[in-house]
Amino acid sequence: MDLYGEFAWRGLVYDATEGLRDQIAREKLTTYIGFDPTAASLHVGSLLPMVSLARLQRFGHPPIAVVGGGTGMIGDPSGKATERALLTTEQVERNVEGIRGQLSRFLDFDDASTPARLVNNAEWLSKLSAIEFMRDVGKHFTVNYMLAKESVKRRSESDEGISYAEFSYLLLQSYDFLMLHDRFNCTMQMGGSDQWGNITAGVDFIRRLRGAKAHGLVSPLLTTASGAKFGKTEAGAVWLDPQLTSPFRLYQFWLNTDDGDVGKYLRFFTFLDRPAIEQLEEAARSAPEAREAQRTLAREVTRMVHGEQQVARAERASGLLFGEDISTLPAEDVLSVFDDVPSSTIAAAKLAGNGVPVVELLASSGLTASKGEATRLIRGGGVYVNNHRITDERARLRLGDAIEGRLFVLRKGAKQNHVVKIGAQ
Repeated sequence: MDLYGEFAWRGLVYDATEGLRDQIAREKLTTYIGFDPTAASLHVGSLLPMVSLARLQRFGHPPIAVVGGGTGMIGDPSGKATERALLTTEQVERNVEGIRGQLSRFLDFDDASTPARLVNNAEWLSKLSAIEFMRDVGKHFTVNYMLAKESVKRRSESDEGISYAEFSYLLLQSYDFLMLHDRFNCTMQMGGSDQWGNITAGVDFIRRLRGAKAHGLVSPLLTTASGAKFGKTEAGAVWLDPQLTSPFRLYQFWLNTDDGDVGKYLRFFTFLDRPAIEQLEEAARSAPEAREAQRTLAREVTRMVHGEQQVARAERASGLLFGEDISTLPAEDVLSVFDDVPSSTIAAAKLAGNGVPVVELLASSGLTASKGEATRLIRGGGVYVNNHRITDERARLRLGDAIEGRLFVLRKGAKQNHVVKIGAQ
């Protein structure tokens, strides 16, 4: 199967320039995708373009990842209702470095036959004066042409409006395409469907200035089966940086994929072939409770982002966490799993001797309103410590009962958790 056919069966072709399918079947097209350095880490919403670049390289098409050190100073209005906050040069440079390391997990920059490239557009945009920009770029675009682009039209008609800086973003991205064409013979740009106007502007720019044929291909914007924006959770964005989102939480994010989305996500985010994905889709239909498709998705994506060791650790934590006992888990793993739940601290001295009554700890932590409520919950079988159900209302906890002597995980009912950390005082 050729590259276009590969993208098509995976559902990744929302629109493409005329003649692309034939040309990409005849020759290797150097292709670029841009990444916006608005944060020091990419998030799961960036995974689709990252995997797409890796897919290009596997099919022998040289990929270029462009980190927008220059355009990131302006901000892309596409898909945005309001203007982004402007970043300083220092912030952008720090963000670019963080993104560089994450992209290197997906692309092979040492491949002799099909090398990947990582380029920062600040290399040419920071040297472009206002006069040069207006003379060499701006004069080739009419205001009417720019206003007709959907991203500009939507913002210009809104109450917020659009600043001249963001209005010029389309010109900067077109200039990027021209520079990549001249330096690396880049003839294709990819992105999400909200980028179609920017991409076709660059295609036209190259045709007018160089008389060359360039192409664009865009993928559908990602939403969940419920229509919500992909990658957003109650806790916020799901980051690729393990310091911002732990590998366990990344694994859980994919494991919790809705049955209605899992087939699409397997196509979009993994390199599994068609028979393997169709088999997993059938398993999701016939035995949804086993969540085989979701487990495979979580395993494949976590492996790409964090490596095999973190997959094994996440699966071990998942198995223990939702089993009967978490007392054997490393304390750091438990803390990473429960990093967004309420916590309190108890002095180690209070756990000496006979320890602390469970009802007292439940009440003092705020997990229950009173000792009386705690007693009633225990009698009803609704209290757990380290995933062990407490059946004795007189039960006490000692230091030796704590995970690595450092913490307890209290649970009320099915989902209300509280971490009690053990301090020196």
